Amino acid sequence: MTLWWAIAVVCVGCYAFKLAGLAAPRWVLEHPVVSRFAELVPVALLAALVAVQMFSEQGRLHFDPARTAGLAAAVVALLLRAPFLVVLAIAAVITALVRVFSG
Repeated sequence: MTLWWAIAVVCVGCYAFKLAGLAAPRWVLEHPVVSRFAELVPVALLAALVAVQMFSEQGRLHFDPARTAGLAAAVVALLLRAPFLVVLAIAAVITALVRVFSG
């Protein structure tokens, strides 16, 4: 039951944070520092999420060659400006192929 209370508190906090963002005056949002921060934070958070998912398993540092190959293929596809669904498909196919051939 404690976990559900924690989830509810986090949900309320996130919603309040979102409302605070909507209620912020326009001059605050148009400040160059705030604008730059808003541009960079999502990229940093997503990169951190990918890194954690790539190199951890059960809370420990773990190297999975198949996932790493899939990520490398996705990076190459992104550099070639492939559409997002194509990037996902390439990463999935490469990951599956490495898993099949590595046993």
